[in-house]
Amino acid sequence: MDSLAPLVVGLSEAGGTDPDLVGGKAAVVGRLSEAGFRVPPGFALTFAAYEIFIREAGLEGSIRVELGRKKLEAMRWEELWDAALRIRSQFLSASIPDVVRDALTTALDRIEGPVAVRSSAAGEDSGGRSFAGLHESVTDVTGVAEVERAVRLVWASLWSDAALLYRRELGLDPASSRMAVLVQEMVHADRSGVAFGADPRGIARDRAIVEAVAGPCRLLVDGAVDPDRWEIDRGSGAVVRWQPGEGNPDPSSAPEPLLGSAELTQIVESVDRIESLMDFAPDVEWTGRASDLTVLQARPITTAAPDSEVETERQRYLNLRPRDASLRALRVRVVDELIPRLEAECETLEEEELEDLDDERLAKSIERRSSSLAKWKKVYWDEFIPFAHGVRRLATYYNDAVGPDDSYEFVGLLERQPLVATRRNEALRGLVATLRANESLLLATEAALEEGTAGSDAARHMDELRAQPGGDAFFRSFDDVRTRFFDITYDGARLRDAPELLLRNLVELSRRRGDSSTAKVREVSSEELTERLFAAVGEARREEAAEMIALGRASWRLRDDDNILIARLESQLLRATALGATRLIHQRRMARHREPCPEDAGVVLGALRDPEAAPISLPERKQQQDAVEARRPGESPRQLIGQPASPGVASGPLRVIRCKEDLGRFRQGEVLVCDAIEPTMTHLAMLAAAVVERRGGMLIHGAIIARELGIPSVNGVQNATELLRDGDFVTVDGYLGLVILGAPDLDLELRSSNHAAS
Repeated sequence: MDSLAPLVVGLSEAGGTDPDLVGGKAAVVGRLSEAGFRVPPGFALTFAAYEIFIREAGLEGSIRVELGRKKLEAMRWEELWDAALRIRSQFLSASIPDVVRDALTTALDRIEGPVAVRSSAAGEDSGGRSFAGLHESVTDVTGVAEVERAVRLVWASLWSDAALLYRRELGLDPASSRMAVLVQEMVHADRSGVAFGADPRGIARDRAIVEAVAGPCRLLVDGAVDPDRWEIDRGSGAVVRWQPGEGNPDPSSAPEPLLGSAELTQIVESVDRIESLMDFAPDVEWTGRASDLTVLQARPITTAAPDSEVETERQRYLNLRPRDASLRALRVRVVDELIPRLEAECETLEEEELEDLDDERLAKSIERRSSSLAKWKKVYWDEFIPFAHGVRRLATYYNDAVGPDDSYEFVGLLERQPLVATRRNEALRGLVATLRANESLLLATEAALEEGTAGSDAARHMDELRAQPGGDAFFRSFDDVRTRFFDITYDGARLRDAPELLLRNLVELSRRRGDSSTAKVREVSSEELTERLFAAVGEARREEAAEMIALGRASWRLRDDDNILIARLESQLLRATALGATRLIHQRRMARHREPCPEDAGVVLGALRDPEAAPISLPERKQQQDAVEARRPGESPRQLIGQPASPGVASGPLRVIRCKEDLGRFRQGEVLVCDAIEPTMTHLAMLAAAVVERRGGMLIHGAIIARELGIPSVNGVQNATELLRDGDFVTVDGYLGLVILGAPDLDLELRSSNHAAS
């Protein structure tokens, strides 16, 4: 951009200014001001100001690094969120250059009272695309320092996860993105809303739509209040339909419209004038009424139909950031209602005696369990997943308030949560302590495992081990742990039915002494981080901050527990399905060629109900590949790049986990490589020297577990499970996000040490 381009343009001049300088939103508001519409006074901070800021703050290089680890189209949403969080933190910690601050301060001196700070990005709103809701707006801002902070937030929102995903969907190059900022005087009125020159759903283009709430427009835009809604015939001006919302000032009386007919007429006339001026059917945000009607902004109604793929994607990306009110409501419903119901349903199915049921009743039980699993999987996607974003909301809340050097300092607030997996791991440590204290039992268990404890020999080996001194007490505890924590599915099988896998893990843990990692131990406690947040927000917002911490912690517990509970429910479906399959085999009505899995439920219950049908076979199951030929024989990658997910450096042979049997093959000191560490397998991480995952994200289970255990982790490594093979010796650098095949060289060690010291 021209180095002589102005940094600030007043709204009285913005209408005649190139949108490539002030952005589309500011240019439209400027034109409305010139045309005589009542708009809040203000100015645009131009693209030139943004470019000076990112250049002098060194953010151009940071953005390239954050978005350069993979091609944008290959990055998962979690990886984009991580990158966006780090970019946001860097924007908020960087100082606005003096030349920009001076221009901003001078412009603010011409405005009285608080201001609204809104985005005005290049191509932000057009007839074919809408970024509405994807960029930040900050209202009721007072003081130069707070306005500067709001400006940085709006600039940073250009690189939010939702905005990046939407640009990717539209085929736009994020590298060419720029952000201007619209700063306007706040207008407070008792009525606000939006108006459309045509039905935005595309149902009736000859009707205007007006929506109104009592109070500021953000109540409507944020979805905090359902608005009154009118459909108005554009030709006659007649109200076709009125739908009351939540804004009735006197809830004890019958609802009355928030706007009178004269006020509706005035709004629709303003919409007509804007359409004539701008030559597009507008989407108008307004506040006030009668002679005080003020137009806040206007943009074209998105021409993409609401159910089009692009508009559907925009809404999906908006849903990645549920509003605080939605998260609070979800917390009550999920924690107090849904999770207890899911636990109770699991317990009911576990207690059901299946062996005495006849074939028809067993088929009904399979059908009931299958329906239950389908129902809860829908709840998982509809309610559990949205609530899981509460952790991310805590992240932005903490970072915005505290401004820590480490964007993931907030993770310390999640320590010591009563997760199912945490209780399971504590129970496993108790079993390990028993084995370590009973060397003869440990040796006997190792010998039994070498002979093999699967198949027909399993019962015999277990009986022999129980006869060892202390064996009966140990295996009573072992069986209790299996029943309480391992009646779950993994890789389509019940882990409870594979005791040898867990025994192997316990023996490995019993033999473990120390670790080979150089991970950094957390130095700040959860209590200290809590006080740090309270001090940053001030006493007036202390209760709000405490609620945000509680919300984040509840969300984090759910991220782990819901997966385990769903796996527990699936295990009960498999228990009934496997029993049905066994009966069919004994009746010679089904061939035995593989073990059943939950997906076989429909086939098995159908055969149980039709004894006259021909013998069946289970359909072939898609198996995990033992090895994918992603590299040529004799070749190996020297270095793989991912995201630094847990600090430290560690080396060792690696083990790729692809199926249930691999759980029992894992040995202490190996580097755990997998698609993603699931909550059902996090106990393996206690054995690992380091963790490498294909799936990326600082808040996925593997990353959190690795940081809690103090072992290095790198995730988001593309094709990790194909390019890496069992036995490869690797060095995992959790500071830089590197996986190097071979022993660490001196240069790597020095680089990592210097990074850790800094």
